[in-house]
This record gives sequence, C-alpha cells and structure tokens, in this order.
Amino acid sequence: MLQSLHVKNLALIDETEVAFGEGLNILTGETGAGKSIIIGSINLALGAKADKEMIRSGAEYALVELIFTVEDAARQKAIQDMELPMEEGQVILQRKILPNRSVCKVCGETVTARQLRQLAEILIDIHGQHEHQSLLRTARQLEILDAYAGEALEEKKAKLRDVYHQYRKNEKELSENEMDEETRRRECSLAEFECREIEEAALVPGEDEEVEKAYQRMNNARKIEEAAVSAHTLCGYEDNGAGSMIARAIREIRSVAVYDETLQEYERQLLDIDGLLNDYNRGMAAYLGGLEFDGSRFAQTEQRLNLLNHLKSKYGSSVEEILAYRARALETIEKYQDYDTYRASLLEKTEKLKKEALSLCGEISDVRRKNAQTLAEQMRQALTDLNFEQAVFEIDVRSDETWMGENGFDQICFRISTNPGEPVRELAQVASGGELSRIMLALKTVLADKDDIETLIFDEIDAGISGRTAWKVSEKMGILGKGHQLICITHLPQIAAMADTHYVIEKQVVEQRSITGIRELSEKESVEELARMLGGDSITENALKNAEEMKELAGKNK
Repeated sequence: MLQSLHVKNLALIDETEVAFGEGLNILTGETGAGKSIIIGSINLALGAKADKEMIRSGAEYALVELIFTVEDAARQKAIQDMELPMEEGQVILQRKILPNRSVCKVCGETVTARQLRQLAEILIDIHGQHEHQSLLRTARQLEILDAYAGEALEEKKAKLRDVYHQYRKNEKELSENEMDEETRRRECSLAEFECREIEEAALVPGEDEEVEKAYQRMNNARKIEEAAVSAHTLCGYEDNGAGSMIARAIREIRSVAVYDETLQEYERQLLDIDGLLNDYNRGMAAYLGGLEFDGSRFAQTEQRLNLLNHLKSKYGSSVEEILAYRARALETIEKYQDYDTYRASLLEKTEKLKKEALSLCGEISDVRRKNAQTLAEQMRQALTDLNFEQAVFEIDVRSDETWMGENGFDQICFRISTNPGEPVRELAQVASGGELSRIMLALKTVLADKDDIETLIFDEIDAGISGRTAWKVSEKMGILGKGHQLICITHLPQIAAMADTHYVIEKQVVEQRSITGIRELSEKESVEELARMLGGDSITENALKNAEEMKELAGKNK
C-alpha cells in the first residue's frame, strides 16, 4: 500500500506531503490546480522520464519520495529477488532530479531508473489515458485473458516455452549444418587436425597456471637468490645481524631482571622472538641450500609455456577451455563422418519437438477458449453495471499453427457492441476514450480477485461520463476499493462522494508565485467540496444539501 507522497520543488509545488489511507482515496480540485502534477510526481518516483524543466523555477533540484508498505510474502520475495533493500516491510523510493541528471534510490541505496520501473510493476498499477488505449492492442488483450486464466494456464505456458526454445534451437542447428559433401570434408579435416594438435600436447587441467609460476620463478632465479641471501644475512647471528642483536638484548635484560620482576616478562618476550628468528634462519638456510638453476629444465619449462600459450590463442583462455574445444571438435568429426544419420536424427528430434509444442499450443488454446467464455460473460455483467445497457462483449480466440510462438498459436480480439442493434466490432472500431476507461474499470473489477497488486491509481477514469453512468462508475470504484487501495483523480461529484478519504488539490498565490498543495479534507470539508463541484464557485444551501444527500447515498451503496 502507498503510505505517503512527499514532493519538493516540482513544477508548481514548493513542498507538500500527503498520507494516503486504505480503500478509495479521492483527489479533487479546480481545473488548473495541478492535479496532473500529483500523478506526474508519482510516475517520476517510479522511473518515468525526467526533464530539468520540471524543477521549480529558482530551485536547484526537485525531489519526489514514495513510501510503500509491503505485507504480501510473494511481493516481498519478488523485491528480494531483485536484490533491492526493504526496511521492516517498508520500501522507500526517492527520485532527485538535477539539471543534468537524476538520482534514484530505494531505501537509501542508489538504483537505476530501469530498476525503479521494474519495482513499480510489483508495487502499483497506474491507469491513465495511455493505459486505456493499450486495450486496443491485441497483445494486451491476450495478456488480460491469460491473467484471468491464472496458474492453470501459466504452467502450460512455462512448459511450452521450454519445448519451443529447444525446437527453435534444433531448427537453427539444422539450418547452420546444411552443407555439401566438399564443405563437410573440409570441416571434418580441420576438426581432426585440431584434435590431434590438442591430444599431442597431453594437457593436464590447471597445468597452465603451474607452468607459468615455475617459469617466473626460474626466470627470476638470480633476483630471488640475492634477496634471500640478503634477508638471511640481515636476520643472522653474525656481522650485527638481527639474531646477534636480539641475543645481546637478552643478555642486557637478564642482567637486571633480578631487580625488577616486570623485566622478566620482557625477557620472555625476547626469548620468544629469538626462537622465531632461529626457526626462520634454519628454514631460510635450507631454502638457500636447495636453490639451483637448471638451464635444461628452464628451457623445457619455457618451451611448454610457449606451447600452452599457442593453444590458448587458438582454442581458449585456459586448459579447461581447450579440452572443452577438443570435445566439441570430436562431436563435429562424429557428426560429419556419419552426416546422413546425424541429420536424420536431428530432423526426427525437431519434428518430435514441433509436435509436442503444437500439442501444448492446442491445450493452451482450449484453456483460453474456456476462460474467454467465462470472462466475456462476467464482463457483460460488469459493463451492464457501468451503464452499458444491453452491451454485448465477446472474446474471439483465433488459432493458426503458422503463428506458433512461445505463448502459443492464438490471437485474441476483444469485440463489443455498446448499443442495442449495433453489430459487434473490435474495440478499436467502436470504443471512445470515455468508454475505454469504463471497460478498463470493468476489467479491473472482474480481475480484482486475481490481481495481487494492492495499489491502483486511476487518472481520467471519468472521462466522457456524467449523471447515472457516473454513479455506476462510483459504485464499481467502491467495490474495488474494498480489496485494494485506490487513488483516483476525478472532477465528478458522484465519484468523489464515494471516497473513504478525500483530498483537495489547491493552487494559491504566495508572494506573487503560484503554489500547488494537497491536503486531506474533514467530513464537513468534503461535503463543501462536493457542493463546489455541484454548484461552481458559489456554494448555496441547495448545493450543500445535495452534497450531503450524495454522501449519504454513496455510504449506503458501499
């Protein structure tokens, strides 16, 4: 649920903050007050394109912050899978817009705008004019039907995706390996040469690193010996080495330790140091005794390293990759030596996968057709409730094997007749903007039980409607608000009367500058706002009475 919105230095907004409630949150205000800025600020916080012109004149930056509470375990996991932070079930989104860039953060951690948009899909669903228009796309209609069908369909689609991708992979392999006999002979000859070259090297996994270390050690043998001798001398017991100095220090401390017990502890520490130094000197002496430079062995190591580097330059960056290359070359040899059998086997597997994919497409199509009938019937009822009297709504599912893809071989078309006697046509041929908004609301109502996104924002839901239709839309919003948090901007009093929480967006002039703000209304103020929406600038007693009656009627219909 969206808990709060904080906006600073954005367009006409100096600074404002609003806490949203559960159920239906209604935002009203006069034309030009800045209602679109509020929805725009939410979109910005969710990753929409930012423009420096949005920064309020005279300000260095604009800031938008949203706070969500996430209680659903599935959505919490989805956020965790994105490796984004949460704070005790809260997600804090922040977008700071600067003249040359913008900074996006989730719970204080910097993220990309793309990550914000992905997160938005989990947290909130925004429906404006653009979303209504998306109903006209057949791809969107297919998504809606599949969402309605739910898990039963998704399991089959997941299986189809695996089968279809393997089928396409086999098809690609068939296409890439279609060649004449002469080409096959050349490819086979090359693979045999490469295998022999790798086999003759008798590679051992990991040896490239060991050979490199051995080469570096031998190549720097003189430098190693000089440094080791110097270190041994400096720590030795001759020529004022560290060992002789420590021995002298022990004798000095021991000569006076009898007078101060504290010095006895320092003597023990020096004895420990002397013991460690003795161990070091013995070990270093043994190391120096084993140092020798074998020219013949160095030449062999250098030759081996050159061979390994040569093979790496041709077949891979490590011995393991070279051996993997050899394994693929052996497969190529086997394939081309019995090419007809290979092609026949691959063709058989491809055809089998195609049949399996088509069978799954058929099963998916059956599920879609069954759910299309149910969804269409529920949509007819929902549209009737929204004052589409005697509306006809159909979902046409057309199948064709030549359309097969990872989502099946169906094309979906929503068809509607909004008036009695009119033929059923595609949405794009019939529906106006206002009708599309009501159709979208009907869909959201029907899909409410299957929609796990808690917060829905409706912008322009009342476009092109009034009177009785507005009441119908209001009732539907009230029903939808029982299971979701709704945030709706409206200019119709019928819809505003249904509010569980009512906010007004106001524009004022302060020190000759326009400032837009938003505040929550009390019950009395809500009635007054409804009266303004009913009667205009002058709020009469009759307008107030009508507003009170409208509130009472809305309360009865909730």
